[in-house]
Amino acid sequence: MNVKDLLSLKGKISVVTGGAGQYGRCIAEGLAEADGTVIIASRNRENGQKVAEDFCSRGLDVHYMELDQGDHDSVMKFKEDLQHKFGRLDVFVNNAVSRPMSGYNGPIEQFAESMRVNATGMMDLLREMIDLIGKSNGGSIINISSMMGMFGPDLSNYEGTDMGDPPPDYFFHNAGLINLTRYLAKILAGRNINVNCISPGGIFNNQPERFLENYCKKVPLGRMANNDDIKGLVVLLASRAGAYINGENILMDGGLNA
Repeated sequence: MNVKDLLSLKGKISVVTGGAGQYGRCIAEGLAEADGTVIIASRNRENGQKVAEDFCSRGLDVHYMELDQGDHDSVMKFKEDLQHKFGRLDVFVNNAVSRPMSGYNGPIEQFAESMRVNATGMMDLLREMIDLIGKSNGGSIINISSMMGMFGPDLSNYEGTDMGDPPPDYFFHNAGLINLTRYLAKILAGRNINVNCISPGGIFNNQPERFLENYCKKVPLGRMANNDDIKGLVVLLASRAGAYINGENILMDGGLNA
């Protein structure tokens, strides 16, 4: 098969949670540019609809649907509406993350809230989306973790800035998601569902100049990730071109941790 056909997502239905955020928007754009139909799932209706409309104005097939992954009723309604409107699901990009914890000394209630949404809620949603993909005769799950799930924080990046109190829940959540990927790849054996994980390094988001200087000098490519860097990787894992990649965690950090 021609490689362009292998990478095509024509006729495929994809859901991207947190699809109106910075990385989520990049991911949704890439999937739609590969000729897929993409549903942006987010709690923020106004922002989600605007992002979907912006993509549609460029001729991309992108839709918005409301979802709060921390609310079981919302998860089940989303599943029902998705099945009713689109009839199937081929690709689920598990990208949404809540960040309620303010730092190491944040109230323990903030950690509990993070686990409610990022662990319990995420698993609730993940199982329901796996069910839909199974009913569609297989597809792809792509978990978006972080290099912070693989390594401890490099506090020297924050020297000379007001930053530098990384929240522990973020590290806990992302590390768990990486191994959950391996677990699901084994558990779902025989169901034609690929489960993989991407662990990005930092993406440029107008961080303080000193932080950028500290960070980028350690990266062999000399920069943070940009909005295009994750798109091709997501399309690869979502398409037939990545059909034999399963149970993997791909570190995408420009060589920072090589």
